[in-house]
Amino acid sequence: MTEQSKHIILRKKEHLELCKTDAVQFMEKTSGFEKYDFLHSAITEVQITKIDFAKKFFGKNVSYPLLISCMTGGTAEGENINLQLAEVAAELNIPLGLGSLRFALETNDYDEHFKLIRKAAKEVPILGNIGGAQIIKMKSFKSLITLLEKVEADVLVVHLNPLQEFLQKNGDPNFYGIKKSLGKLVKYSPMPIIVKEVGSGISKKSAKVLLDLGVVGIDVAGAGGTSWAGVELLRNKQSVKNLFWDWGLPTSFCIKKTAELKKKNKFMLIGSGGINSSFDVAKALALGADFTASARIILQTLVKTKQTGVVSLISGWFEDVKLIMYLTDSQNLRSFGKEKLILKKDFY
Repeated sequence: MTEQSKHIILRKKEHLELCKTDAVQFMEKTSGFEKYDFLHSAITEVQITKIDFAKKFFGKNVSYPLLISCMTGGTAEGENINLQLAEVAAELNIPLGLGSLRFALETNDYDEHFKLIRKAAKEVPILGNIGGAQIIKMKSFKSLITLLEKVEADVLVVHLNPLQEFLQKNGDPNFYGIKKSLGKLVKYSPMPIIVKEVGSGISKKSAKVLLDLGVVGIDVAGAGGTSWAGVELLRNKQSVKNLFWDWGLPTSFCIKKTAELKKKNKFMLIGSGGINSSFDVAKALALGADFTASARIILQTLVKTKQTGVVSLISGWFEDVKLIMYLTDSQNLRSFGKEKLILKKDFY
């Protein structure tokens, strides 16, 4: 294992420990979901027992429009966490995102571990993950695709994190050439590509650029959940009063505006960033997300109550979403749109 790989793994371990706590959440800025309420329908005719959440995720059937978002990898504990989450994903039949695979690009040390993850996950979609700053440096994408084939990934996620890289000790904040590199990767990759942020959000304008490059999925990963600027500031022992801790576009805003692009573009819109409850899930879907995604609350639940706790958490969320759909006269997800939401300020 190279010295760089060792450094990456140590950093991931520090990230993991911080994300087990609430110390890294946004301070004042929120996801914006709390500004919305549902438009109650007193004359609902929905048959709640017939509500079905099953959808396709890039060709594979899944049971809920939620994925376990990319978290960690490369540490002994991270390996165990991904194995446990693979079992959860298999039981719920939902997609599983793996943390950045950068640590495994230059070594075969993790090949057996990846086989164990795929075996535990069974047939559910697995999302491989790499940073945008890393693909810019790649002269060839062959080693990346080879690694994804070892993982047996179904989808490649490229995360864009300019603020985190800028604040990260020994980070890589050079994103010059990212559009050119993404365009090349889209053409080279045999699997679909999703682009996500890591807590600062993707605007409608940025999403349009990504779609024009051939990206087929946008995960807005907006502000309101984990502040990765906050994660790096804490790692650097810097002041929590740093103004960039709360930098970013709220998740609800990103979903609502990016969903407007569906009129002329076919793509998967994933709403993440502060998805911590059934109502967050429901509001993200109603605002236009095709899927939602969550990470830190799932990690915390896994640490406290193991796999059974995570299964109960997510299945419980969707029992609530069923009730919300019933009370808004929405028999299916197609009829569960933004017209079922109202801004709370309009009540008064």
